[in-house]
Amino acid sequence: MFRKKDLLGLKDMSAEEIISVLDHAAGMKEAFVGGKPLSLLSGKCVTTLFYENSTRTKNSFETAARFLGARTMSVTVATSSVQKGESLIDTGRTLDALRTDAIVIRHSMAGAPALLAANVKASVINAGDGMNEHPTQSLLDLFTMRDKFGTFKGLRVVLVGDVKHSRVARSNIWALSRLGAETVVVAPCTLIPKGIEELGCEVSYNIEDALIGANVVMGLRIQRERQKAGLFPSLSEYNSEFGITAERLYGICENAIVMHPGPVNRGVELSGDVADCENSVINEQVTNGVAVRMAVMDILVGGR
Repeated sequence: MFRKKDLLGLKDMSAEEIISVLDHAAGMKEAFVGGKPLSLLSGKCVTTLFYENSTRTKNSFETAARFLGARTMSVTVATSSVQKGESLIDTGRTLDALRTDAIVIRHSMAGAPALLAANVKASVINAGDGMNEHPTQSLLDLFTMRDKFGTFKGLRVVLVGDVKHSRVARSNIWALSRLGAETVVVAPCTLIPKGIEELGCEVSYNIEDALIGANVVMGLRIQRERQKAGLFPSLSEYNSEFGITAERLYGICENAIVMHPGPVNRGVELSGDVADCENSVINEQVTNGVAVRMAVMDILVGGR
């Protein structure tokens, strides 16, 4: 069982710890889908502290916390004392003084959640730090895969897109390699970080080759803000060479499920017909995200 104060990443989690979270999330999903609110965090407070914009992750955490019976606070950084120069540590200590039990943080700097965790009594949950990790996104991805296939052993998981800037990719690569799956990353060479093979994945620059035998095909968001860096000629050319289209999907791996951490840029990472196809589990990922975050918060806070 995962028994640490904080969830900062999957890099240092064992396969057994990961599986224990997924097992706990299965019960949480049953309650959430069945519309049966729980009181496991009654009297507790969960605070979201997002230094970057978010829709899915922030709302997912707040929904999960409320469904468990917790009070929620949301710190809007743009209108908080951060704009007056308050440090991350001082913000965290203020939240401690307000008797918060868990702080869910997203920050543009890798390592910010670990710094916060070392200086507060509250449990800290990393909701994405720089280009480092996004552990709960990976856990919900893993939960979705296991729900469809029952096991990770022998699965071929293909990640297509902006691998270089993707914290989702890093968390998934670390976890999947530990759980016995084969992971392949596919992108133009400018979007593949040097040495990523050392994390436990295969690298391909040809999407058709990579899709052969795939069980899971996951698009990674092409971050439009990176386009200014000239990492590829245009979005349309990227789609032509690396887009997950119906022709590619059904011509090579017709039984593979399609995943995406969101938000989807239709016509870039995925064609619209692929995003909406029967094999797409993108909306299921959102539901599973609530269940996984319920499980994480119950493990970290509910058992105190």
